[in-house]
Amino acid sequence: MDLNWSSEDRAFQDEVRAFLDDQLTPELRRRGKLMTSVYADHETGMEWQRRLHAKGWAAVGWPKEFGGTGWGVVKRYIFAREMSKAGAPPVSPMGIGMCGPVLIGHGTKAQQDFYLPRMLSGEHFWCQGYSEPGSGSDLASLQMSAVEDGDDFVCNGHKLWTTHAAHANWIFCLVRTAREAIPQKGITFLLIDMTTPGVEVKPIISLSGEHIQNDIFFTDVRVPKANAVGRIGEGWTVAKYLMQFERGGSAYAPGLAARLEKIRASAQAEGLTGDRGFMMRLAEAGVAIEALEAIELRAMSRLSNGEAPGAESSLTKTVGTELSQRLTELAVEAAGAYAQPYQPHATAPGGPTPHFTPPADGFVAGPERAWTVTAKYLNDRAGSIYAGTNEIQRNIMAKAVLGV
Repeated sequence: MDLNWSSEDRAFQDEVRAFLDDQLTPELRRRGKLMTSVYADHETGMEWQRRLHAKGWAAVGWPKEFGGTGWGVVKRYIFAREMSKAGAPPVSPMGIGMCGPVLIGHGTKAQQDFYLPRMLSGEHFWCQGYSEPGSGSDLASLQMSAVEDGDDFVCNGHKLWTTHAAHANWIFCLVRTAREAIPQKGITFLLIDMTTPGVEVKPIISLSGEHIQNDIFFTDVRVPKANAVGRIGEGWTVAKYLMQFERGGSAYAPGLAARLEKIRASAQAEGLTGDRGFMMRLAEAGVAIEALEAIELRAMSRLSNGEAPGAESSLTKTVGTELSQRLTELAVEAAGAYAQPYQPHATAPGGPTPHFTPPADGFVAGPERAWTVTAKYLNDRAGSIYAGTNEIQRNIMAKAVLGV
């Protein structure tokens, strides 16, 4: 693998930097710095998506014929790295990063023509309906039913841990259309309009006091059969295709590297550079990030060639999320007393806990002592659980690579 940038690559890097200088406003940068999860808040993410879409850069992983950039692995990685270094907020991945590739790979032309342009423009904002009570990593045990009735399915069930469902107007769901001896059979991949009667969203407040995830209840929700992606009853094949994009279609390393530099600066400000144990752990994290970068480049190269990344998607998800957790621990240590727990704003007795609102400047006190340190630490505990627990990822790697 040649890791040297060509003159064309460097010209593209300059183009990306110029775009960021022009379009990434101070307010967008500020909001990006206040992120405590892998997602920006809805308003920030959509504002940034609109700016990217106007440039034609909203869907970096899509082919040109579907409105994407058609970039190869090098341009995609340069873009991801410059975005991270600049502190740009991410675009919500559920639509463009997950459902979009599924429609490109498994959808009908009518579905592609209808959904993909609206996904790019932001008219449709998507969430993912996978997990259920008792069906998380063991997703094939899902129970949400979709019973055929004429040209429709009638859906009943409960999805939970659904990110951004409070803002989404569309959801892609795995539903059970038949009961078979093998649980992976009889599952259908279904697109559901969230404004359909019978859809109810309730907030789930996280340990950090934030409202990101949600419960969704479906009661006799009618969905056209035309909204099924792929064959009815064969949604597990579609779901496995999507999971490879969810777990391996993005790059962890650029963002992790940017966070590492912030921790290093904080450690210097706090006089920790003389702590050999801390600095050794920081250096070890840096080496691991560089190793992850090489794996991600290989996985992205396969995606650019139209190949699924395979077991490497499980590897990058596992290593990326565990490295992220390690960085939150180092950040808390570097922040010292400023990384103390906080309490969300009080509410009326019996009322729901609201989204925590940070101070206007984003800091509890002083530079490099952001309130986000503790919130990020708490939020990141879920990293090794979502998108399939890391224990499940290791099982996948053992089967696919080691033949166990």
